[in-house]
Amino acid sequence: MRSRRKRGAQPEEHHVDERWMASYMDMVTVLMCMFIVLFAMSSVDQIKFEKLRNSLATGFGTEISQKVDTASGVVVPGELATANGEGFSPLDLATEEVNKLTALQGAMQNQLQAQGLDQNVEFVVGERGLTVKLVGSQTFFQPDMPDLTPKALKILNAIAPTVVGSGLEVMIEGHAAKGYTAYASTWELSAARSVNVLRYFVDQSGMPPGRIGAVAFGAARQVTDDSTEELMELNRRVDVVLVSDRPEDIRSLIPQAIEAQTQDTAAAAKAK
Repeated sequence: MRSRRKRGAQPEEHHVDERWMASYMDMVTVLMCMFIVLFAMSSVDQIKFEKLRNSLATGFGTEISQKVDTASGVVVPGELATANGEGFSPLDLATEEVNKLTALQGAMQNQLQAQGLDQNVEFVVGERGLTVKLVGSQTFFQPDMPDLTPKALKILNAIAPTVVGSGLEVMIEGHAAKGYTAYASTWELSAARSVNVLRYFVDQSGMPPGRIGAVAFGAARQVTDDSTEELMELNRRVDVVLVSDRPEDIRSLIPQAIEAQTQDTAAAAKAK
């Protein structure tokens, strides 16, 4: 039996369920808290940041610098970067090393020329570094003797500031001509001469002993034959080698870098 609505009764009001608003407000509150936390995390305490940066730099042995090159955007060290921001190629580094060694050579040549002492000194830039050849035993040593002559002392005094100031390791190499010697062999004679040059650099010029060594080759590495007295003099020599501190793969490209520079110089001269 169908129920009848009572007379005078008001119709019931049907409201949409509004419980979703509570969940919505909870979500908005959570989002607001999250953004507040993110904002707080993004605000770095500059003082604390500087302390952290300096502490890390000290721990890794890095020098602290207050300047940052933001204009050029340097990412790698300047000495290892090209104009386009990439690292130097091995040939570029070899060319840089040639320029460095050539500058050392020029400094010594200027000192020698100023004193008129450049006649018996030769320079060679190569894979090992810069070799200063003290040629002619009669100029630097008494006949068959290891003692340095007064002229030898003047020459060493002229080149010593550059040699010591280069910061490079130095190897003193003694050579001798074949034939008679008052010593037991040319090995002993060339060894005594190279050691005397070493002692001059250490005792008189302040070369750190850990950066210099001496070796004797006797007559094993002659640059010419001994057919005349003049040629024999070329074999009686002491080489002062400023050893390059570049890796072997860079040093092996030094001859190529020198050749490229020679070609560029010749092309520039021809263009004039």
